[in-house]
Amino acid sequence: MPAGELRQSESSEAEAEQWLWAQIKAEARRDAESEPALASYLYSTILSHSSLERSLSFHLGNKLCSSTLLSTLLYDLFLNTFSSDSSLRAAAVADLRAVHERDPACVSFSHCLLNYKGFLACQAHRVAHKLWIQSRRPLALALHSRIADVFAVDIHPAARIGKGVLFDHATGVVVGETAVIGNNVSILHHVTLGGTGKAGGDRHPKIGDGVLIGAGATILGNVKIGEGAKIGAGSVVLIDVPARTTAVGNPARLVGGKEKPSKHEDVPGESMDHTSFISEWSDYII
Repeated sequence: MPAGELRQSESSEAEAEQWLWAQIKAEARRDAESEPALASYLYSTILSHSSLERSLSFHLGNKLCSSTLLSTLLYDLFLNTFSSDSSLRAAAVADLRAVHERDPACVSFSHCLLNYKGFLACQAHRVAHKLWIQSRRPLALALHSRIADVFAVDIHPAARIGKGVLFDHATGVVVGETAVIGNNVSILHHVTLGGTGKAGGDRHPKIGDGVLIGAGATILGNVKIGEGAKIGAGSVVLIDVPARTTAVGNPARLVGGKEKPSKHEDVPGESMDHTSFISEWSDYII
């Protein structure tokens, strides 16, 4: 990217972050006034901080600390990482927006920041991944373990995740070491992006941009889920899924058939449309 475009992009990202942080602080003030029991909590987690990365670092440090992994150490780790990498801050902003736009249960940005464990697990993973690629692997694995313990979300620190990602509910999500998740992807609870056994190497799924993966779906092996594809809840996928198609069942089959599968125009990872394929799914009756 040319230097001029890079500066413009960074300026736009900084403006988006500042706008979002102002929204979060306004929401926290409103909630503190309407519910005094939360005033001290909201002050310590949001209102006392000067930036989103400081608030997020403080909150993650307190969530993930233990008797031997102190919150102050984690706060410094998170803050140094977020502060030194604008792409991580931009990803956090995109993830907050994604949750707010796609989940009708998300009543505010501050609600997501404080209470959505899928969002929090994803941001902590981003830091663990940064540590991993810096060859600080013992610390990356220690952080990975704490994320799994606290949030019940198991993402290997080597796994690569894009931005604008929603882990909805998030409980039981497993993402393997060589998995790749693109931008604007939505993944429901109890989804596994796993390997097929004990073979090493590149062995985990590659999820394209705009994909929607329904609750309880299992995708195994180094398979590609094409851009804008949809994986139905409870499906088991062992082979590639073409872009803009829907795979459903165990074993998964393409809606419309393998030769001429039905294709959709929307981006399911953003629309969150889980069930429109049912009208085309041959014998679905109750």
